[in-house]
Amino acid sequence: MDGFKKRLSDSVQLRLSAALSLAILVVALLAGLFAFVSALDEAHEMQDETLRQVAILFDRQQMTLHYPAAERIAGDDEESRVIVQYLTDSNKAVGSDDNVLPLPFPTTLADGLSTLKIADEDFRVLTRTTARGERIVVAQETGVRDREARESALRSLLPFLILFPVLLLVVGDLVRKLFRPIATLSDEIDRRDQQALHPIDEQHLPTEVRPFVVAINRLLARVAQSMETQRRFIADAAHELRSPMTALSLQAERLKATAMPIQATERLLPLSRGIERSRKLIDQLLALAAAQSNAARSQTTISVLGIYRRVLEDLLPLAELKNIDIGVESTEDVQLVIDEMDLLILVKNLADNAIRYTPCGGRVDLSVARVRDTVILQVKDSGPGIASDEQMRVFDPFYRGADTEETGSGLGLSIVRAIAERTDACVRLSFSDETTQRGLCVSIEFRSVAG
Repeated sequence: MDGFKKRLSDSVQLRLSAALSLAILVVALLAGLFAFVSALDEAHEMQDETLRQVAILFDRQQMTLHYPAAERIAGDDEESRVIVQYLTDSNKAVGSDDNVLPLPFPTTLADGLSTLKIADEDFRVLTRTTARGERIVVAQETGVRDREARESALRSLLPFLILFPVLLLVVGDLVRKLFRPIATLSDEIDRRDQQALHPIDEQHLPTEVRPFVVAINRLLARVAQSMETQRRFIADAAHELRSPMTALSLQAERLKATAMPIQATERLLPLSRGIERSRKLIDQLLALAAAQSNAARSQTTISVLGIYRRVLEDLLPLAELKNIDIGVESTEDVQLVIDEMDLLILVKNLADNAIRYTPCGGRVDLSVARVRDTVILQVKDSGPGIASDEQMRVFDPFYRGADTEETGSGLGLSIVRAIAERTDACVRLSFSDETTQRGLCVSIEFRSVAG
């Protein structure tokens, strides 16, 4: 019961359904009571009218009465029979048994309807003076009259008993349908990725919900503006830092060519490495800002194997430095509709990460396959892989595993995810060797395929 109360207080839909159901129940009870009373009165009126018609028929046909003996007549029902007798014959009544006519009606009865107790039974009595001046009594037991009237009134309640549950079901279904646009809106917002901050369509929403959606759209606009400001700041800062770092790199190269003491040469080496890491970080920051930008990009049909060749040409010196066997497993090319620079940056970051985290003498393989309307790009390495509990965190900017000793910025996979989200692609991480749970396999699934 407490759970239902909590649901009732939390759910507008449930509260509305309960309120409407209660209102329908109250209205149905009042309407049923009114219908029952009305039907009961109408049945009594019809029964009184039957007595009048019997009296009029007796008068019109100028009938005469004689009272039969107590023998049974086929079809005669003691309870529902209508009794007709002369009022003056009441003096001839014998005993108090209502089965023997005449009955002892008071001879002083006035014309009209009345209810009397005769022979220990209640009767509805109509007294009438005929055209011949005779006074007659038309009577019927009230017990059977009341029972028949109640049965008739109860039958009038059958439509309420049938329509009430049907109406409850209809109201419940209508309430669900009225709230369906809100549920659809919730699903639509829930399916959005974190970069999708475009306004929600408010044209087909109910008037009561529209102000709430307008407020959400304003919030989305402010969030989008804030994120764009942050991205612009990062891009501007990285761009401004690129020139000084390039100058520092050139100065370090010149110092290497200058004759210096051994101690100075030894100190210059970590300085050069630090400058190079800083340049790499700045380039990665610019790439991340570009990947997260909402600027329109021209999409063309790109050869995936052509991109692979360009990436291998750029990264082959780094692979040879660690004696890593890097190559393309696929022989069949696949055409993909995408921005060329996006695909190049995505594949290059994946391959660069694979080379950096694969031990010397290891292996890195690039492949592509087309499965129906999906293109699957894979980059596999023979490195240590990523533990299952860390596979979601590695996409966070600047996150680097606790056990890694390789230098890096921690932005490579963040750039990959940003490009994948913008191009409606799906990124999946797994082990290259599921048996030993070694090696990293990164799969990118593109749904947009060239014909």
